[in-house]
Amino acid sequence: MSEINGFIANEVQNNDVVLFMKGTPDFPQCGFSGQVVQILDYLGVDYKGINILTSDELRQGIKDYSSWPTIPQLYVKGEFIGGCDIVREMFQAGELQDALTQKGISVRGAA
Repeated sequence: MSEINGFIANEVQNNDVVLFMKGTPDFPQCGFSGQVVQILDYLGVDYKGINILTSDELRQGIKDYSSWPTIPQLYVKGEFIGGCDIVREMFQAGELQDALTQKGISVRGAA
């Protein structure tokens, strides 16, 4: 396992909710990352944002890790949930809130 893969695996396994994104939660640097940040913030989810723009190795490493070609990437309790479109569709259908609460993540406004 490469050093970057080890870093990614460690972050995914040791944080309940992790968003690999362009920019930071306070300053997203692409619209798609910004949309996922807005959804997570709206739900009041405590998450860790990791800026993939800090390193080309990290940017490529997360794509290899998930076999998913785009950023952002959302992980919950070690499981890859998806990118912006999937997260947005799940949110709009109420499925994201259910998935989070089923994994023990507190969500604002959830039953």
